Amino acid sequence: MRTDVNTKLAELRREVQRELRPFTRPFTGPRRVPAARATSRRTTLPVVLFAILKVAAVVALPFVVYVRASVLLYVQGAPSWLAVSGAAILTMALAAGYAAWLSRRFSGRARARTISHWVALPIAAAWCAYAALYLARVNAKSDQVRAYYAAVHPVLRVALATAILADPDIVVTDLQRTPEDYGRMGLPVNNRTKHYRQPNGWVHAVDLRTRERGEIRNRMVQLYFWTMGFQTLRHVGTADHLHVQLALKP
Repeated sequence: MRTDVNTKLAELRREVQRELRPFTRPFTGPRRVPAARATSRRTTLPVVLFAILKVAAVVALPFVVYVRASVLLYVQGAPSWLAVSGAAILTMALAAGYAAWLSRRFSGRARARTISHWVALPIAAAWCAYAALYLARVNAKSDQVRAYYAAVHPVLRVALATAILADPDIVVTDLQRTPEDYGRMGLPVNNRTKHYRQPNGWVHAVDLRTRERGEIRNRMVQLYFWTMGFQTLRHVGTADHLHVQLALKP
């Protein structure tokens, strides 16, 4: 009888020890992620970031080409609208190349003529025309400012429209001026301002609002215009703003 009791107690003791084993196991430190998995995580993040940057660069390239080529053609002596038109042709050719590449990638063959004729060229042409001709009301301080948009040099309009595409909150505060405008603003007359109509008939300067915008955004917009070949100046007239101008051809 005693043997049976001892046997049952021994079995019960072993069962209790099995149940308590996970809680009584000595602490050996935090669980370590396998080295291969940790290395994989460290290498995945840069790869993803690089892929995002690459896609962004590919998407931005046609717009950059349109603006930069317009400026370069104008500086090299091309008439205003010819500079914009030449840059538009380059942009449409690039868009057609993108379309052919995508067609080859997903359908296995390059239907460049069809894609270019019916998709890439119409879209690129529509954007080029929109950028050169239209300023939305939300991007102008007033209807009067918006009414002067057609007087601005086409190359500057193209650059401004592209900046608005990337930053829809940009607001144009001033375009064309006359000497009398300086008196109304309480400022001395500036006879060298590019806000006047220049000898070629175009206004070569715009002012952009910087108030109530983050400093990083303002600096990024300024960097964009400077990179595209425009002269920029952050200064205060009646209020803090970013002045952007296109140099006159010598």
